[in-house]
Amino acid sequence: MTIHDSRLHAFRPDLADARLEGQVAAQRFVAGRPARITASVADVRKAGRPDSGLNTQLLHGDDVLVFDEAEGFAWLQAERDGYVGYVSSADLAPRTFEPTHLVTALRTFVYPGPDMKFPRGGQLSIGSRVAVTGFAETRGTSYGILPSGEAIVLQHLAPLGTTADDFVAVAERLIDTPYLWGGFSAFGIDCSGLVQLSMRMAGNNVLRDSDMQEASLGTLVDAGPDFSRLERGDLVFWKGHVAIMTDTENMIHANGHTMTVAREGLRAAIDRIGYLYGGPTGFRRP
Repeated sequence: MTIHDSRLHAFRPDLADARLEGQVAAQRFVAGRPARITASVADVRKAGRPDSGLNTQLLHGDDVLVFDEAEGFAWLQAERDGYVGYVSSADLAPRTFEPTHLVTALRTFVYPGPDMKFPRGGQLSIGSRVAVTGFAETRGTSYGILPSGEAIVLQHLAPLGTTADDFVAVAERLIDTPYLWGGFSAFGIDCSGLVQLSMRMAGNNVLRDSDMQEASLGTLVDAGPDFSRLERGDLVFWKGHVAIMTDTENMIHANGHTMTVAREGLRAAIDRIGYLYGGPTGFRRP
């Protein structure tokens, strides 16, 4: 049997993805059942328990394959980045209406109808996908109408396939977002989540965790003895951490020091982080 990362391949001693038959050991192999995230943000946990730790999150409209359901949790794999984990079954539904639009505002509200004066019924993060089946205008504001009859301000949406020109600019829009371990939304995000979400909005689907990103993204960069060879968009990696260069001297990262997405000088960050985690382990240019 070959070695597979359990974060990216669905296998347990009792059950595994049918696509892995002959590659991993399991008592039974099953094909994944297609489903879609309907919650605003769905927590992906290490185990199917409410007290289990958070590994990542999925956004409204994300497609998944479900391999097992028990005690209110679904064991699944995200189709966009391949991440495997446990999600509350209440956050899932069959794939019915295909998404047509992407949320491009950092955060937006879902109203029970096309009127911003209605009490909000929910909220969505940047990167969420929705199906717009109609349009309406109220007092000069345009809305996209969802299959449920709910409405979202049309200015906060863009047709699916729309991409940002600069992933760093997307990350900069997320400054002051609260830090959340495993977070992947404008409501809370972690360091590798910031890289992944920003790149997703620029049309580049990348792997989730910082070690995966360091092993797979772009090309290695020789930063030079004084780091003068770094450019905007380069990624700086530490053990368990990643930051995005905004220019030759400064970076942006979601971090536990400020507990936000924040700007910081590269050299100051290296000095501050060094005593706990050592120096940078690598530099990559996506």
